[in-house]
Amino acid sequence: MRYVLGRLGQAAAVLLAAFTVAFILLQAMPGDAIMIKFENPELGLSPDQIAALRQAYGADTPLPAQYLHSLLGFLGGDFGYSIQSGTPVRQLLAEVVPGTLILAALGFVSAVILAVGITILANLPGLRRIADVFRSLPSLFVAVPVFWLGIVLIQVFSFQLRLIPVINPGPIEGLILPVLTLAVPISAPIAQILIRSVDDVLGYPFVAVVRARGADPWWILWRNVARNAVLPAFTMAGVLFGELIGGAVVTETVFGRAGVGRLTADAVTQQDTPILLAIVLLSATAFVVINLVVDLLYPVLDPRLGPRRRARVAAPRERKVVSV
Repeated sequence: MRYVLGRLGQAAAVLLAAFTVAFILLQAMPGDAIMIKFENPELGLSPDQIAALRQAYGADTPLPAQYLHSLLGFLGGDFGYSIQSGTPVRQLLAEVVPGTLILAALGFVSAVILAVGITILANLPGLRRIADVFRSLPSLFVAVPVFWLGIVLIQVFSFQLRLIPVINPGPIEGLILPVLTLAVPISAPIAQILIRSVDDVLGYPFVAVVRARGADPWWILWRNVARNAVLPAFTMAGVLFGELIGGAVVTETVFGRAGVGRLTADAVTQQDTPILLAIVLLSATAFVVINLVVDLLYPVLDPRLGPRRRARVAAPRERKVVSV
């Protein structure tokens, strides 16, 4: 319980730091979203009316008061109102987050499947040259920018081969290319960790014993090696899943999907700071929660990583030597 409470406290501290840094950086941005929207001559607002709007949005209060007001609002689930549309930010997020979560979940599952497939092909018994080719793929995938990959996939599969329409696609067709764009860069670090872990486990003495008994190489790989090599990749997968929100933002922008990505792009263009602050905290929360779950599951998956107290109890006691 002490370990769990400690990890929860660290997660809360990280979220508070993320909120504070995001608030300071957004306030330091040049320009004023309220002035950008309401100083338009076509609106015909007087300076007194603009001042009243600034007061209504709390833009004329000191920054510490704005920070405290925003922090208390976020703790209560109130993210404020969009400056451009006047819609509650919570309502805007509720409309776009489900689509982004579907894209992120499918991208993560596809990335894991792709990483496992690359790892298997990189350890093909008796086919060293082919295995070396697949071992070099993660280094290539990790260097591919997400936006560039999305543009290339659109050019090849939509415009050249005409296999997947990019204009008015169906529900399933509209997910194929975005999911692939999101999965390829994410799969690279997982595959790298898996390949390295498999190589390390293959050098353990118990693998040599199993091999000496005449076990099939595939049996050794699946039965003995995979179970011991999956834990480091599990940690990397947890870290990358927290970063999927950021990747989904770029992917949605490239493919014009309605989601957190388009909402973020519009908010950046219009300097809609309440929306940006909510999205930053949403991404930080996803990252922290996923990594917290991974940390808490580690001792369950590997008993050797249990609490320190258990290790101290299990350690042999020092024997006292009595001299006569």
